Amino acid sequence: MMAATSLEDAVAVVTGASRGIGRAVALRLAAAGARVAVLARSVGELERLAEEIGGWAVPCDITDAEALGRAALQVREKAGRAPDIVVAAAGVFHLAPADETPLDVLDLNLDVNLRGGILTVRAFLPMMKENGAGTVVQVGSVAGRKAFPGNAAYSASKFGLRGFHEVLLEELRGTGLRATLLEPAATDTSIWDPMDPDGTPELPDRAAMLRPQEVAEAVHFVVTRPSGVQIPFLPMERS
Repeated sequence: MMAATSLEDAVAVVTGASRGIGRAVALRLAAAGARVAVLARSVGELERLAEEIGGWAVPCDITDAEALGRAALQVREKAGRAPDIVVAAAGVFHLAPADETPLDVLDLNLDVNLRGGILTVRAFLPMMKENGAGTVVQVGSVAGRKAFPGNAAYSASKFGLRGFHEVLLEELRGTGLRATLLEPAATDTSIWDPMDPDGTPELPDRAAMLRPQEVAEAVHFVVTRPSGVQIPFLPMERS
């Protein structure tokens, strides 16, 4: 049996790292020995996390292509090389019927969940290609392959991310790089706080949701597969 790849001294980038899944991923990768650059807009939370894990805080709006370009250069400068791992975990979530979805909600979901993921790959992929190695993980959703009422804006963004990922898989063949689209079911993060899922019959109870740490373990599993092994898609759900 081939051994898992060590993350000791690996360089990782995690977006959306100030809370939820992104924070859990940053903590898990750091615990495995990686040096982690954490990206988010929440400067205070980001700096506290970076101090906790001995990583680098790189405040950045992932919907801003120029800001992401600068962030990529900062990461390379701080680490002394391109990242080995990029995890795009930033995301937003809203519920509304298709014909009642406010335009600003639609724009926000498409901007953060879809465009932000694409821009993250666009910012870091060229330098990773120069190294001829690395793993890109996009945090998608079960709503990117299965329809749920009220998920019009969110599903549009996540189905779009799945399409982008499938193209990325084909383009990375033979480059030495690999990519995974992680598709977790409902995960218990602060994203649910405004919705009161426990008091809404149509929504899953929080106790039945995945935990951010469980999703982080899946990310750790993906990025530690032996060289040459790729996991293109990884759905996750509570058993």
